[in-house]
Amino acid sequence: MDNVADDLRSAGLRVTAARVAILEQVRSGNHLDADRIARGVRGSLGHVSTQAVYDALHALTKAGLLRRIEPAGSPARFESRVGDNHHHLVCRVCGEVADIDCVVGEAPCVEPSSTRGYAIDEAEVVFWGVCPQCQVQGAGADDGPPARTKSGD
Repeated sequence: MDNVADDLRSAGLRVTAARVAILEQVRSGNHLDADRIARGVRGSLGHVSTQAVYDALHALTKAGLLRRIEPAGSPARFESRVGDNHHHLVCRVCGEVADIDCVVGEAPCVEPSSTRGYAIDEAEVVFWGVCPQCQVQGAGADDGPPARTKSGD
């Protein structure tokens, strides 16, 4: 807990039991959504309101301790890998999310054909496919609910 508390203080945030539990939950999980985070926090602290979890996730993200990702067709997820330029792999069958390093390293590792006057500082890349576990189980992209759909589908 000392490390988590120190991280909160360093980010200018007040140390509360809920913030500590939320940060620990995200750090021990794999791209968890707010509902899974809330269940884990309630398992360790008892009652914590859903609104308190969302408020803390917002504060932790704004402070740079968490990163929020939003794969299409999925609720927002949170991760503690911040401060680097990495992307994500998402399984179309089970929804598993995995980190993948950017080949270039620094943001924005891809260049658009036109900036249209924007000062671009980040590019989000999401790779979609079927994870190794779903492949072993013989699941294909058509076997489960689609993680996203193409427009017009």
